[in-house]
Amino acid sequence: MILDLLLIGLAITLNPLPLMAFVLLVASARGAWKGLTFILGWLACLVAVIAIVLAITGGHPPPPKSPPSTAVLALKLAIGVSLVGYGEYRRRRRTDRSARGTSPADGAAPAGSAGTAPASPAARPGRRSSSWLSARLDRTTVWTAAGLAVLLQPWGLVAAGATAVVEADTSHFTTWIALFSFCLLATASLLAAELYVVFAPTAARARLLAMRSWLEGHQDQAIVVLCLVVGLWFTGKSIYQLTG
Repeated sequence: MILDLLLIGLAITLNPLPLMAFVLLVASARGAWKGLTFILGWLACLVAVIAIVLAITGGHPPPPKSPPSTAVLALKLAIGVSLVGYGEYRRRRRTDRSARGTSPADGAAPAGSAGTAPASPAARPGRRSSSWLSARLDRTTVWTAAGLAVLLQPWGLVAAGATAVVEADTSHFTTWIALFSFCLLATASLLAAELYVVFAPTAARARLLAMRSWLEGHQDQAIVVLCLVVGLWFTGKSIYQLTG
């Protein structure tokens, strides 16, 4: 369970999509307060999922080879296969875009198209969408930021974490440490960005926005790697335990 939770927590914190939105949020007006409520909403989701699972299991894992244990393994297998499938889908989509000479971030026309002049950076759709989103986030309230955290949760990875929590035995203190570490690790990148904005707001906004631009061009690669690593781990482990 512990290795599963650490792997999933790392995958969640490295997921570029929530982090990209969070960077724009903390770079907006009253960004530090919005970032704080976003993190609280984010943590509330993780804690709620853990609490629901522990309430269902009573804090004790189901016996090996029992129907509930087999059902959980089947669910793990389904989640693993789904993550692998989604990762492969993102990889194929990125390959198709590369073959057409289209950037994932800006949707530009293929290089070398007849009669097509290269678009200026300011005219790219990706830049326009970022500016539009930044303007919207400037008007976002702190409570809306908490709701945004719920929407941006990588729920496929959170579901994988929930199946790992089924194995938690709350009679052991190490289990509570593992659950706390999972929540902390899954929030680590957001906490780091929030603390940076609080203690060095001017430098933080510039550097975080630069990091977001880099993430925008590499988000597909990151998502593919994360989904495949977690998906293959869950698929292989579930098959081994089901057939062992």
